[in-house]
Amino acid sequence: METAQHLAALERDGQLLADAAERGGLDAPVPPCQPWRVKDLLRHVRYIHWWAGTHVRQARDRIIDGPPEAELLGGGPPDAELLKAYRDGHRALVATLRSADPAVSCATFLPAPSPLAFWARRQAHETAIHRADAELAAGPVTPFDPEFAADGVDELVMGFAPRRKPAARPQADRTLQLSATDTAHGWHIAIGSGRLQAHRGHDTADTVVSGPAAGLYLLLWNRQDPRSAGISVRGDTGALALWADLVQVRWT
Repeated sequence: METAQHLAALERDGQLLADAAERGGLDAPVPPCQPWRVKDLLRHVRYIHWWAGTHVRQARDRIIDGPPEAELLGGGPPDAELLKAYRDGHRALVATLRSADPAVSCATFLPAPSPLAFWARRQAHETAIHRADAELAAGPVTPFDPEFAADGVDELVMGFAPRRKPAARPQADRTLQLSATDTAHGWHIAIGSGRLQAHRGHDTADTVVSGPAAGLYLLLWNRQDPRSAGISVRGDTGALALWADLVQVRWT
């Protein structure tokens, strides 16, 4: 996907997140992020939007160290002003990224064609997954575009996952094949002692996980179970369980 497409998704999903938060109310529980409530989600995403935008706006050459999650959730504006503050911060991030020099040089933490492409993609998927969180607190999830969802799976599998090192030694190496039935994308993952390796494409595996890209997106980000996401799991379910345990992207 191109940077302009990521920015369009960031704008859309950020607005949907705010709308869902308004529908559900600040005290509604966020099922995938227990014990968070919607107000905690808003505080978290509001900070992330400021944090991401600052790297680009100030051309930071190092990743900014953020506060501990407890401090982040305890700060910011009062509840009565929180939704407006989130909307303002989201608009500011979109404006920063849209107006940035395409050749801007700043710190990143995953491979990308350019720093601007990295931050646009990362914030599009950060916001999209948390948009799903807000919607799950208020009702059903608005469908994701299949190509965007496949791009999000790719970022997670090829970017975040290889950075995770299994802390506990698996009883045996496990392999996992992911297949997006509506976009034809595929990813193969090998989880072993102290390593997690992934490549694009289709290969034999202990576990085959297939279904629509949007379902894989929510499943792999631990937002829905296979049944809720419309996903088929064949073979050894242990590999999928191991993935869920190992690949949990947290702020701290």
